[in-house]
Amino acid sequence: MKHSAGSMVTFNRPDGQPLQGYLAKPEKLEGAPAIVVIQEWWGLNDQIRGVADRLAAAGYLALVPDLFRGKSTVEEAEASHLMSALDFGDAATQDVRGAVQYLKQQADKVAVTGYCMGGALTLLALCNIPEVSAGAVWYGFPPLDYIDASKIKVPVLGQWALQDEFFPAETVDALEKKLSEANVDVEFHRYLAHHAFANETAVGPGRIAKTQYDPVWAQQAWDRVLTFFGRTLWK
Repeated sequence: MKHSAGSMVTFNRPDGQPLQGYLAKPEKLEGAPAIVVIQEWWGLNDQIRGVADRLAAAGYLALVPDLFRGKSTVEEAEASHLMSALDFGDAATQDVRGAVQYLKQQADKVAVTGYCMGGALTLLALCNIPEVSAGAVWYGFPPLDYIDASKIKVPVLGQWALQDEFFPAETVDALEKKLSEANVDVEFHRYLAHHAFANETAVGPGRIAKTQYDPVWAQQAWDRVLTFFGRTLWK
């Protein structure tokens, strides 16, 4: 499908502070649901813009808030530094919520999705942003006691890597149990893959150790996400 690349936009957080983000628009804007895409720890880079473009090509309005305020990196140490400097509570309740509220002005339903660090923020967003209609988490979670599952009132899809050394499988099991016990509509899928298996840049000598792109699992996971959003976001 032919699709034009997105552009940078400015929107306000609930506290009034302005924030930038990358907005990708679908060919048919009228009636399109929207999705906030939350970056990995690399920042607002071409790869995460590509995710937004891909969602737009599938018919969604997609916005990536610039959580690192213009900074991005390809260096693991620098990425770790940027992530550790991020106030996760502020990012979830202000940056991501501002993005959701901005999209709500244009769409009836808004979902949140995120990868790695963004997966953790997706779960925090689901606990803190009443305007969200669904959430799709990719291989990332915060400390589980940060999640108030009773506040999650919308469907949650989780995509996990069984060989993930950053986010261990047994904690994923504990997270699933926690959500299920709170009667969250939860659907988890596990793949025999490594961390970042859906990130097409996690290949070759430049990738971080312990991450590995897997095109087969990535395609299956992507198909599941589109099916999930199709079920939860379209009237």
